[in-house]
Amino acid sequence: MRTDRAEAIAAELLPLLGTGAQRNGFPGLGMAEAYAVVDRVAQLRRARGERPVGRKIGFTNTTIWERYGVDAPMWNYVYDSTVHWVETTAVCTLAGLPEPRIEPEVVLHLARAPAAGMDETALLGCVDWVAHGFEIVHSVYPGWRMNGPEAAAAFGLHGALFIGPGREVRADRAAWGAALADFTVELSRDGSPRDRGHARNVFGGPLSALRFLVAEIARHPGATPLEAGEIVTTGTLTDAHPLCPGEIWAAVFKGIDLPSFALTSHDRSPA
Repeated sequence: MRTDRAEAIAAELLPLLGTGAQRNGFPGLGMAEAYAVVDRVAQLRRARGERPVGRKIGFTNTTIWERYGVDAPMWNYVYDSTVHWVETTAVCTLAGLPEPRIEPEVVLHLARAPAAGMDETALLGCVDWVAHGFEIVHSVYPGWRMNGPEAAAAFGLHGALFIGPGREVRADRAAWGAALADFTVELSRDGSPRDRGHARNVFGGPLSALRFLVAEIARHPGATPLEAGEIVTTGTLTDAHPLCPGEIWAAVFKGIDLPSFALTSHDRSPA
């Protein structure tokens, strides 16, 4: 659904990326038009050398819908310029990210393309590894005041994604399917607990979130289907917490074998 308005919104949003600048929302924007903005921004980012490497699903955590004024999940792309691989410690630069927040998530890697209509068991058959990730989100809308379509259009709120060591699932998919449906996570800042979450917080579980994504893409003509090799980060397991320079964040999982890593941040741009 390419419209002149979608083209104009994309042209307004992309120059804000990485500057820290903000603007008011887009009254009357619907989800179909928002995904047209997503498509156009992706074209523009490709033209300047960025490569999409997967998708992020936002607002899968229904416990925070009322807080952010949304009523459904949404998706956008993640890029080779925004995805970072971590062993033990990640360092995040906050410069250029307005009102940044941190989200503990589960990341899935696709070994083959999923199809609309697949159940969670079939979808897990498309996955070869799983990892813990921290997504750093930000809002070009002051005070995080937006609706779902505005969030989708504005980069899906995506700023950066840090992915820890992956765990292969192919040897025992049944065990991994059970673990992905019933694990807990504790989010800490500077060694003190800040929040707790459960697998079911992300639309019933990470595989259910993936099922939503596959169906949502299929519902919108022109959206690029998921492909083998993509990563999918499935949404925050807790609330999204404000992120300030100098803090150290960690997420510890129970009931699933996902290694933890520490993330710290600073407000300086790279030299």
